[in-house]
Amino acid sequence: MRTFVLRARAAPTDSRALLASVGRDAHTEILAHTLMNAIFVAQSHRDDVVVYLVLESTRDFSRTIRFEAAAMQDIGGFDERTLLAGIARALDVSVGMGKDEIRPVAAGVTVQTSSFERVVQHLASDHQLFVMDRKGAPIGEQSFADAPCFLLTDHIPMPKKSLQGLERLGARKLALGPRMLFASQCVVLIHHALDTAG
Repeated sequence: MRTFVLRARAAPTDSRALLASVGRDAHTEILAHTLMNAIFVAQSHRDDVVVYLVLESTRDFSRTIRFEAAAMQDIGGFDERTLLAGIARALDVSVGMGKDEIRPVAAGVTVQTSSFERVVQHLASDHQLFVMDRKGAPIGEQSFADAPCFLLTDHIPMPKKSLQGLERLGARKLALGPRMLFASQCVVLIHHALDTAG
């Protein structure tokens, strides 16, 4: 199983604001691009993938939307508009939730009012954590266990304090090359490395 966690620090948790932010400073389109590249392949999808989208621009609690590819049913397509509509639907379902609640949205999709830190703490118990860092170990030199989890961020870099917390949880720094890449590009390179590993 491969797990991806995208921390979207600028993404609004209000569905209308989310959709209005596409192509603007919040760059909410990266949510759809990352989800598409994590789950879908030509004429099919990957069954062994779980994606967490953590939206943090909020008046109350972060929203974490979990997509389990093996349990998902027809979501109407994999274009940007359809995927963003699915994310917006999850945000609408989350209205009125208290802290750390969870609700079903659709087959294979849930929404919870949990922070990035809380989600990663939970995953650390049974996943091998990796955080993207240009100064980390090259991905080609890294060995992966059965349940790797890759921690990504939107266009706002991960705060130094968060990186320190991730290291305390055992997260290893992983490099995909010398340049900063979009989260959606990182996902493609990670899949390729795992697909072609011995």
